[in-house]
Amino acid sequence: MRFTTIFFDLDDTLYPPESGLWLAIKERMNDYMRERLHIPAEQVSSLREKYYLQYGTTTRGLQEHHDLDTQDFLAYVHDLPLKEYLTPNPTLRSVIASLPTRNLIFTNADIRHAERVLAALELRDLFEIIVDVNAITPHCKPMPIAFKTAMQIAGETDPQKCVMIDDLRRTTRAASDLGMFSLLAHDSFANGDANAHLTDWVELRDILERQ
Repeated sequence: MRFTTIFFDLDDTLYPPESGLWLAIKERMNDYMRERLHIPAEQVSSLREKYYLQYGTTTRGLQEHHDLDTQDFLAYVHDLPLKEYLTPNPTLRSVIASLPTRNLIFTNADIRHAERVLAALELRDLFEIIVDVNAITPHCKPMPIAFKTAMQIAGETDPQKCVMIDDLRRTTRAASDLGMFSLLAHDSFANGDANAHLTDWVELRDILERQ
């Protein structure tokens, strides 16, 4: 295998999007924007999506345009009973454990949420480093500088030795543009959105070894 470092996204990548967790997080965002930032209820959903598309995350948009207590916001939106949404996947654990690479989490969430998700999935011991949104501030995926910062944190200098696994096409596309090998999780792709797609974790090692 020519790769030495794999960056794994967290939410909707290490667990199925059908879990409902991300939908619950978005509802918490809506509640916070309405109740604590006093944004009119009829504007909340569209504004949340606008900020997400324009800035990479809703958090970044709120920081730019509102008097946001970032850590309070992140704590609030992630305050959910994760075990009601997440179930450990022994196959995923076995696949990651078999990889000869350095494996890192690279997420636009904060480290506390990442730690809780990994604990719920029983995967924490398989990842050397968590690169969270605070580590790459003021940037976030899919900004090119966010990937470069993540590589610096990983001690990696060659993007061609790196893999990015993510559920969002804009992230896999940005990673590919920087020279990483990008894998779109849980979906197929077209038009250069990724280098390959992954719908079953058991395929991961074979895909990487064929490159």
